[in-house]
Amino acid sequence: MRTPICRSKLFPESDLPPCPELIERGRALASETPLGRCAFLDHYAIESEAAYKRRCIAESKLMFHAQIGYRSLAKSKRAAREIHQRLAAHDYRVDRYGVCLDWSMGYPRKHRRHMPRGTGLILEAPEAFAELTASAPVAPHFGDFCIGTPAAVENTTAALAAGATTVGNLGQYFTFRQPRWDDDVYTTAETVKALALIAAWPAEVVVHSNLDDGFAATFTDLACAAGMVLVEQYIVTELLGAPIAHCYGHTFSNPMTRFAFQRVLAGVSDTPGSMVYGNTTSYGDSRIANYASLAAYLLVDIAAQSRRPTGHALNPVPVSEAERIPEIEEIVDAHLFAHSLLGRTRDAFNVFVKANDAEALSLRLVAAGQRFKGRLLDGLEAAGIDIRNPFELLLTIRRLGARRLESLFGPAAEPEGAKQRPIARSPYRDSLDSITQKCLGEVDTATAERLRGAGLTVCVASSDVHEYGKLLVEDLLRTLGVTVVDAGVSVDPDALAANAYENGADFIALSTYNGIALSYVRELMSALAQTGAPVAVFIGGKLNQIPDASNSGIPVDVSAELAAAGAVPCRTPSDMLTRLAASSKASR
Repeated sequence: MRTPICRSKLFPESDLPPCPELIERGRALASETPLGRCAFLDHYAIESEAAYKRRCIAESKLMFHAQIGYRSLAKSKRAAREIHQRLAAHDYRVDRYGVCLDWSMGYPRKHRRHMPRGTGLILEAPEAFAELTASAPVAPHFGDFCIGTPAAVENTTAALAAGATTVGNLGQYFTFRQPRWDDDVYTTAETVKALALIAAWPAEVVVHSNLDDGFAATFTDLACAAGMVLVEQYIVTELLGAPIAHCYGHTFSNPMTRFAFQRVLAGVSDTPGSMVYGNTTSYGDSRIANYASLAAYLLVDIAAQSRRPTGHALNPVPVSEAERIPEIEEIVDAHLFAHSLLGRTRDAFNVFVKANDAEALSLRLVAAGQRFKGRLLDGLEAAGIDIRNPFELLLTIRRLGARRLESLFGPAAEPEGAKQRPIARSPYRDSLDSITQKCLGEVDTATAERLRGAGLTVCVASSDVHEYGKLLVEDLLRTLGVTVVDAGVSVDPDALAANAYENGADFIALSTYNGIALSYVRELMSALAQTGAPVAVFIGGKLNQIPDASNSGIPVDVSAELAAAGAVPCRTPSDMLTRLAASSKASR
């Protein structure tokens, strides 16, 4: 039986900031902040990236997106210049740069010094934003760790003053938590102010939301992802007056759903899209196989944009991305590959793309998404939530979470819905299931049986905001009969140690991604020692960290140091299972 929504439980606070005041303050910032220009706007003599995209759509030009954002500002500026210049030498373009800010940039500047850092770009002052946007005539996209974080207003203001006209990432608001920061009321207030600032900005600025960073990565049915697009449009555009564009693609490995979702976005929005992200979850250990994956998703994206352009720039992700931050040379190579592929294949798509099937699927997804949005707004209003209040609506959705939203308002909530198959199964779940089966196939029978019979309890967590590896480990362990304690995403080391102790966990299985493996493990081992619990720590993912004395800003492998700190580094999920099974607790 589904638990009804209770307003008093969702909002136990005695008072919340008045939304009209937040909106008024955000709008006032638009007149207080200088109107920014950048090399891109000046080069094309335009007021916004959206205007540039509309021009490209009219001229049937496909656009390209590259990710930059090394820890060093100097290297990021050099990358911006070199990538543009080297592609221009081949008569190719890169149209936009996604600037990968470090996750520590999500903290207000006055709190940032003492907070954990990842491997991304750290801009110490607003002037540094402008230094970067002046480096090349390429549209700057400040995506991650701007909107949706405690530093939403600070970072959005700095991005706008530097001439950026696409700012994100709203998707992170719903699912990302800054470590050691639990004040979601403050985060929501800053997000509403940042959105109101964008809506009042004299030039057209588009709010960017990466669906794969939000609830879409957790929903079972892709129709709910389509519904969240409409819900975010309602909040950002209808209630606050700012245009919004959605990105997708990380987990979209199925060509049909990848093509169809482009049609979904084309059918519900006239705002030019930001980009379609590379299908990075299809990358593995083999670079040759990764090139095949690169070609596979680019072919679908070229076909979709050629037949019905939406302004989403194509994103050729370097095949080394699964291992580490790609170097400048690797980014250039991926773009040269993509442009060459475009020139050789664009005219062939009418022969083999089943566009009609994808169009039909997209219409079903939009219709189901409309029902999701309607049920969600009606349900929240019935529970006493003010659905005309962006602050209240954002905070409610964040606190409810994706799984509860889907169970209450998704297709399965329709009459007889539990007996129906999903309209389109989430590519995120498809990807996880596929990798789970692959990993299980790599585990020998004796290892699997030992785990099934050991009666183990494992506390599973991620050290940062990336949840994919954690969910994969959970699926593997549950399949093998292991009791899983979900310790959460971006969990602080002391909280993880306490969770493991309180639940009597035999082990901790930790997924890490953001280049903080060693510092996190050292804090965790210290916290575990204080509890006195004999809990072993198995860690997998990107086992790297930027050395304190590094000049390059590139993380290095720290597996040996992790082992010296007392953890068990695991190269693959199946490696983790084998090591768990070989432990003394599994053999007792």
